Amino acid sequence: MPRELLPLRLVWRASGILLVLAGLLFSAASFGQKPKANPLAPRPSVSAESQPTPANTNAAPALTAADLEAFLDGVMPLQLAREDIAGAVISVVKDGKVLFAKGYGYSDLEKKTPVSPDSTLFRPGSISKTFTWTAVMQQVELSKVNLDHDVNEYIDFKIPATFPKPITVRDLMTHTPGLEEALQELFVSDTKDLRPIGDYLKEHLPARIYEPGVIPAYSNYGATLAGYIVERVSGEPFDQYAENHIFKPLGMEHSTFRQPLPSSLQPLMSKGYPAASEPAKPFELVEPAPAGSTSVTAMDMAHFMIAHLQNGQYEGAQILRPETAKLMHSRQFTLRPDINGMCLGFYEESRNGQRIIGHGGDTELFHSDMHLMPEAGVGFFISYNSAGKGEINGREAVWHRFLDRYFPYQPPTGEKPASVAQGAGAVSGKYISSRRPWESLLKILNVAGQAQVSVNPDGTISVSDLKDLNGKPKKLSEIGPLLFRDVNGQDHAAFVQAGGYQVLSFDFPPIVLLKAPWYLNSGLQLFLLFGSLAVFLLALIFWPVTAILRRHYNHPLDLNARERKLRAWARIVCLLNLVFVLGFVAFFIAGLKDIGIFSPRYNPLLRCIQIAGWLGVLGTLIAVYNMFRCWSARQRWLWSKLSETLIALACVAFCWFIFTWNLLSLSLKY
Repeated sequence: MPRELLPLRLVWRASGILLVLAGLLFSAASFGQKPKANPLAPRPSVSAESQPTPANTNAAPALTAADLEAFLDGVMPLQLAREDIAGAVISVVKDGKVLFAKGYGYSDLEKKTPVSPDSTLFRPGSISKTFTWTAVMQQVELSKVNLDHDVNEYIDFKIPATFPKPITVRDLMTHTPGLEEALQELFVSDTKDLRPIGDYLKEHLPARIYEPGVIPAYSNYGATLAGYIVERVSGEPFDQYAENHIFKPLGMEHSTFRQPLPSSLQPLMSKGYPAASEPAKPFELVEPAPAGSTSVTAMDMAHFMIAHLQNGQYEGAQILRPETAKLMHSRQFTLRPDINGMCLGFYEESRNGQRIIGHGGDTELFHSDMHLMPEAGVGFFISYNSAGKGEINGREAVWHRFLDRYFPYQPPTGEKPASVAQGAGAVSGKYISSRRPWESLLKILNVAGQAQVSVNPDGTISVSDLKDLNGKPKKLSEIGPLLFRDVNGQDHAAFVQAGGYQVLSFDFPPIVLLKAPWYLNSGLQLFLLFGSLAVFLLALIFWPVTAILRRHYNHPLDLNARERKLRAWARIVCLLNLVFVLGFVAFFIAGLKDIGIFSPRYNPLLRCIQIAGWLGVLGTLIAVYNMFRCWSARQRWLWSKLSETLIALACVAFCWFIFTWNLLSLSLKY
């Protein structure tokens, strides 16, 4: 699923549900094949260290329509074929004009309909948020919204006062409201399940887990809340507001937030494909519409990019005042000044010595990026209608090659601090994404999604989530106090203390990593999980095997009736625990095939799975009691005593695991 919009393949990257499921499947005796981590999850860009003058500028070819077309025509068809992608579209603007717009591949493979930049609609996912943030700033101009006021002033329900500091509109726009990640009903499978924005927000209010304005944690809920604020203060439904105040003034005739699509736009919508070699899937329905429901053409996106690059103006239409647009594009939040920070809605993704702001977006099928270079007057939009093989991050590769061609750059040499080794050693360990479920049963996603920071023999560090094209973790050398840069590139990692956490920040500012305490370390937790599941599985396998062997050799168990029952019940507890795990695995596998399953209508099924878990927890008492009875019986063999002890300890470890990760949460909101 999406890079920003869907945490399952995020991001949902730090929230590694596929890795968790793979681990559970492996430990539960090969329920399926391990899936790959999503390479379309947010990959860090790089900051423009003190904005040095780009090197070799004179060697760069001129950014002209002819040169750009020749360049992209040499890149895109090969990439589509190699990555099994049906179609893509690109639009580039420069100095207030559309420089280039072209489609590649097909919008409908069966009909061989080519992609058109003028008339083919793509789903830009979370790039939709930039329209929402623009709408918010329009209301700020009208003095109907104040960036630093409590959001509760603008809505008809209350966000609880978990922390003394309230959540402000500015916090929403910088992704620092401190909300946990949520998944339930992000997508729905039927139009009848779509509800008004306010109803969604009231029913899916996530927990507040950080103090506002301290820890960045990308939030679809926060963006949806911003859209609801626009709806309430303007008096217009949000989709209509976007049409009246953004799309129509900018001449974006083929753009809409509406779901399903208006009848006039339905024939123009590109099909969405998991891969070009697979059948198309139905039109995706995004419940939190302001966070990601738009359908647009590449030419319409060009109009929007020009408006922002020209401080709110496009062909005489002014959607934002110049001072408002400049404020929106300026840095508003950062953990340290030498890395990328958050603007108002946009995030910095500077690279090649250029200050760049932008936004990415994903649905399950469509994957897009928008980049704005305000000083250069350049905007770049790219979107794919397929996930493809997922072996590389295709859109990032195209964008980086574009920058390297037209804005070549050599990173400056950093001065290593005197205590390089000490600085590197202080930051090693496991890290958990700030964008995380924390109080719901999806807290389990934080187990296998942890990143490992390790120190290499040469004093560099490596971060397991930051990999080169060869699949190996990059080496980063310290170029400033706890600031590291890829020895062969521009990727950065920086460490800082914030909100009581040791924070690892890449150059993707809406998400950071937080150092895991020892008791949440995935090494320990996965040992508890895999070890206990292995014991349960072996106990169940050896139960009938040993019975057959005893019968064959005429060597019955020397146990009384009570001891036999206790021994049998201990193994039934093992079975219940395995059923509990397999039930969760099956539920999430089904959800990956049909995301509409992540809906309250399936809560009864989840509750039934949890019942098996609760029975297993209660059965732990039986297993422990059986262990003590076994040791008090002199006639029991040592092997028998050790095996019953191992089962009891595995049950206790499993209980620790499932309570640590909220798998038996009484609330089924996630």
